[in-house]
Amino acid sequence: MPERSTSPGLSPRQVLITLAALAAVSITAFMVIGAKGSWGFVLPFRGTKVWGIAMVGGAIAVATVLFQTITANRILTPAIMGYDALFRLVRTVQIFFLGGLSYATLNAQLQFAFETVLMVGLSTLLFRWLFNRAARDLYLLVLVGIVFGVLFRSLAGLMQRLINPNDYAVLQDVMFAGFNTIDKSLLTVSTLAILGSGVWVWRLLPALDVLNLGRDNAINLGVAYRSVVSQVLIIIAILVSVSTALVGPVTFFGLLVSNLAYMLIRSHKHALILPAAVLLAIIALIGGQVILERVFGFDSALAIIIEFVGGVVFIAMLLKGNRK
Repeated sequence: MPERSTSPGLSPRQVLITLAALAAVSITAFMVIGAKGSWGFVLPFRGTKVWGIAMVGGAIAVATVLFQTITANRILTPAIMGYDALFRLVRTVQIFFLGGLSYATLNAQLQFAFETVLMVGLSTLLFRWLFNRAARDLYLLVLVGIVFGVLFRSLAGLMQRLINPNDYAVLQDVMFAGFNTIDKSLLTVSTLAILGSGVWVWRLLPALDVLNLGRDNAINLGVAYRSVVSQVLIIIAILVSVSTALVGPVTFFGLLVSNLAYMLIRSHKHALILPAAVLLAIIALIGGQVILERVFGFDSALAIIIEFVGGVVFIAMLLKGNRK
């Protein structure tokens, strides 16, 4: 199928080249603007931060596009499955039983491994329990994810009301997404998990393109629907769990970059959509960080701004759907 241009004379591959150039400019600006002192210190320090932000942004973007593909709905994100709620509950339970001071002294690597394995493990068990040959099971899976999300949020809210104010202050500090506080000791294992998931996705690209035609058409064209969707769900669980454990829950960011990618590329091919979403995530996070830190002098407002913009996009898409 020929690729459609996003505008006269602009092909999807040209869009990707433009996005790659903008991402390179954003990274360069982040690395050099406002740099003072020894470059031997500045470049590794900022490079580690860029590395972490790029990994997290790419993981969220890919997970969102994959989830929208298997659900055939562009206003859904993996957050609807309750990953953010589970993350909040896990950290609330830890601080509730250990106390804020003991929690602050926990080994970062062990804590990251515990949170990631727990979220991936529970997700995999849920998928294996619910996902069989019935056509409605994917939608049942989403519904159960919503119910569990409500349950996790309710339990976390109850426990937060019972802890003392000092522990609650610690909890609030670790509950929200923070792109400035990525632990570099966790980056290597996170990168391996994310890149490994990326290779897995690359092997599934032809099947993912066929899934865009719908479940029945995909099965008629020879796609092992149950196997492919099960693999995609596990990949999503890994990507979301790693990114959430690394920086905290991000609800609407994936929705924002995925729909911008669809709008710019205008192609069904995941080989084009996925790189576009990743590049947009890098531009938004790193470019946004440059503007906030170097222009406006803010330190940690980026996640709040991105979530606000993503929420506005989500509401606009709902209203647009209702008008149709």
